[in-house]
Amino acid sequence: MENLLNNLKSLLQKDERLISAGELLKNKIVELALKLDKELIKLLLSNRRLKEVFFIEVDKTLVFDKDKFIRFVSNKQFLPDSYTAFKNKIGLTLGDDYLSEKKDVVISWPYKDCVLEGGMTKEDQKRDEIFWNETLAPDDISRLFDPKVFTNAKRIDEKGKHKLDNFKIDENGDIKDNLIIKGNNLLALHSIKKRFAGRVKLIYIDPPYNTGNDSFKYNDSFNHSTWLTFMKNRLEVARDLLMESGMLYVQCDDTENAYLRVLLDDIFGRENFLSQINWQRAPEGRTILGQGSRFITDSTEYILVYAKDIKRVPSSCPLEKRVDATEKALNQYNYYFISEGRQKHEETLADAQGNKIKIYKHKNFQVHRIPSSAPISERLQKFDKLVRIAAQQEESSLQQKILSAIDPNQLYSAEYVPSTGKRKGQNIKSYYYNNGIILFLSQFAETNGERVFRIAPMNNFWSNNEIQVTGIAEEGGVELRRGKKPERLLHRIIEMSTVRDEIVLDFFAGTGTTCAVAHKMGRQFIGIEQLDYGENSAVFRLKNVINGDQSGISKSLDWKGGGDYVYLELLKWNENFVGKLKKAKTKDELAKLWKMMRKKAFLSYKVDVKTVDENAKDFAELSIEDQKKFLLECLDKNHIYVNYSEIHDEEYGVSEVDKKFNKEFYKV
Repeated sequence: MENLLNNLKSLLQKDERLISAGELLKNKIVELALKLDKELIKLLLSNRRLKEVFFIEVDKTLVFDKDKFIRFVSNKQFLPDSYTAFKNKIGLTLGDDYLSEKKDVVISWPYKDCVLEGGMTKEDQKRDEIFWNETLAPDDISRLFDPKVFTNAKRIDEKGKHKLDNFKIDENGDIKDNLIIKGNNLLALHSIKKRFAGRVKLIYIDPPYNTGNDSFKYNDSFNHSTWLTFMKNRLEVARDLLMESGMLYVQCDDTENAYLRVLLDDIFGRENFLSQINWQRAPEGRTILGQGSRFITDSTEYILVYAKDIKRVPSSCPLEKRVDATEKALNQYNYYFISEGRQKHEETLADAQGNKIKIYKHKNFQVHRIPSSAPISERLQKFDKLVRIAAQQEESSLQQKILSAIDPNQLYSAEYVPSTGKRKGQNIKSYYYNNGIILFLSQFAETNGERVFRIAPMNNFWSNNEIQVTGIAEEGGVELRRGKKPERLLHRIIEMSTVRDEIVLDFFAGTGTTCAVAHKMGRQFIGIEQLDYGENSAVFRLKNVINGDQSGISKSLDWKGGGDYVYLELLKWNENFVGKLKKAKTKDELAKLWKMMRKKAFLSYKVDVKTVDENAKDFAELSIEDQKKFLLECLDKNHIYVNYSEIHDEEYGVSEVDKKFNKEFYKV
């Protein structure tokens, strides 16, 4: 391989077009290959070894394998930087493949709020966390997805933190506790599979949007393919956790929306797509905070909704939502229906199904017309009596029959009990007056005394008036500028998709909005988060919720507090070295860390310690950033955390308390 690289470099240096300041131009080489440049092909044919590698014979005719040549030239081993050259020297290399064909795993990824909050595009919110972004090929994965040891377990309620004695287990042996898990979400998802596979009713996630600005000092650049692989790994295991009637909601923006939907089609099945909800995150005419100006103002985010099995999603009861009624709509209700007076039976009609309809004429009725100039506040004083007169529906033969049989200047009512349909067996009464049908506002709307909310069919456009993003900074007593989702958004999603006591999962928990709302609504929740948000974490938010936090949706639910949850951490092993690498300030510290890693860490099978040490001089010449990056790559990602199968190994020092609740969790 090395001889081939050297032969190609020497040969290409003979073409002056490919050289600048004594260095070969990789992009120029690729450009000429794409154009099937005659001089380049002639040059390659002049070398017997290169001719064998980059040309194939078809019916005694040599054909240039352009794609193979470009892949070879594009590889980092060809004209590498100093860091790549060092990696190659000790044999630390990785391959690549198409997303649809490969089984690679992106083991870690910085959540957008580590540096970017919400829709920010400027890295102006620095944090302390350090992450690596590494794609593991199938050959690098052995015990990565084995269940991990949990540690530092606590039960947290109104009185504070307590030692976890036992999980709450129901008669079926299922864990009924709310859980907050700290650790890598991919590995945590695989760890909870034994207990929760097929039990989760709703998964909502708000993953990193891959805006192109998620760059970190110690990380490789995050490209489109890596982001899709990252999502694929997690969505595949997430599907296993859903019950057959379960649903998935994934929030995103237009950066990856189209590709994410195709990926979800592949994992969940195109037939299980339910909706693309368009949430107007910013008011009309404004961009999303931090987005800046674009050709067309960007004020919308998307929520892709999939069922695990669309046949199990109820369709007989259309969903509804509450929307602010407009002043124009309210002004149409320009009558107070004060009293129906005394009714007298006039005649009996029959509808198309043969149901008998009794027609009554009313005397001494009172209907008061409201002046068009009357303020909305006056109308709301008698909300339950507010009516409008609507024209008959042309398609309703029944309405036509009733209106043709009555005096338009008198008040009439029709009363009957349908024998079929959704209102079968209910006593239905409707009023007719002034050549029209009387409609009560209370049949179509609700009020809190100040605002009127129209009851409308649920659609896939959720306006900023319905779910506002402004004024949510203090929700839950935690702050996350620009990145936090409104409690009302999660309330609607959870209400649409679950009933009391069903499980809600969010494995990008962040500051805990999903878990907080689920708790207030009486759902069981599981939240997974890798980052430490300190006093703005889900742990602190849920303490506030348990203690009766009154922000967000609390008042509308009459939330008084109460309940508890269990906090767990994945027991770190190799990840301990990540923290130490982060804190290192000098190359001397990194040299000491390497000695420690040689003794205590699990190193990648690709790392030959002897070879690394023999090239210590080359390593020392790398920048401190590249040294950290290299040492991170040396760590075996199969041992980021301690595997449950090794819980009794004395080297890990797992306490008897931890052993007890892990045994209970894994039901062994």
